[in-house]
Amino acid sequence: MKLTFLGTGTSQGVPVIGCRCAVCTSADPRDRRLRTSAMVETQGRRFVIDAGPDFRYQMLRAGVRHIDAILLTHEHKDHTGGLDDVRAFNFVDYPPTIHRVDIYATPQVAACVRKDFDYAFEQDKYRGVPEMALHEINVSQPFSVAGIEVVPVSGHHSDRFEVTGYRIGPLGYLTDFKTIEEPEIEKLMGVDVLVVNALRFAPHDSHFNVAEAVALIDRVRPRKAYLTHMSHEIGLHAATEPKLPHGVQLAYDGLTVAIGNS
Repeated sequence: MKLTFLGTGTSQGVPVIGCRCAVCTSADPRDRRLRTSAMVETQGRRFVIDAGPDFRYQMLRAGVRHIDAILLTHEHKDHTGGLDDVRAFNFVDYPPTIHRVDIYATPQVAACVRKDFDYAFEQDKYRGVPEMALHEINVSQPFSVAGIEVVPVSGHHSDRFEVTGYRIGPLGYLTDFKTIEEPEIEKLMGVDVLVVNALRFAPHDSHFNVAEAVALIDRVRPRKAYLTHMSHEIGLHAATEPKLPHGVQLAYDGLTVAIGNS
């Protein structure tokens, strides 16, 4: 299995527009973070987790010509705003085949996708709209994507918003979590690699901070853990990473991680 971090930043990305802090003006490419997204490749299949406003550029930067599915974590635009760009995957090698892209989401998130991209779901669609096959998932049950089992991991982004993480074999991936209950943590036990959001060191109302992310990592005890969905308040990559516990690293855009043998 290969994990690629397509983006590791928050809803604003890093650098933040207009900001002149040390992180936003850093020359270190690890401090430049697109909106959070990841790509998982296993058993000849390729999944993308979330498709925010930077989706098009992320696919171009990674040289991707085909994806088997997109898994959505929640409905916020920094995680769904790029779905119109699945059109490019629809029409690769066109004509004669149109490749619909399978999208997996909870009913709430699916409803938002249908609302925001209503033109893609009309009965009489105009030529060139994104072709999406939208599949609603039940967070209490595993589901299959292109023959690969995916286990949903449910939590809360805030009191108002639920969020879904995913376990794919030896990988656990959580972003935008603020709380997670014990039965959901149990789903992550035994993963080799765990990815967890960590907005900053200071507490936040709707995201794990570094201490909360590390506490979850300590509970799950993966071989390796990576922090993602980081704001410019996380500090410079070079200065912050040495402060983290052994086995925990800051992810950065373009980082690839080999997991297991598949």
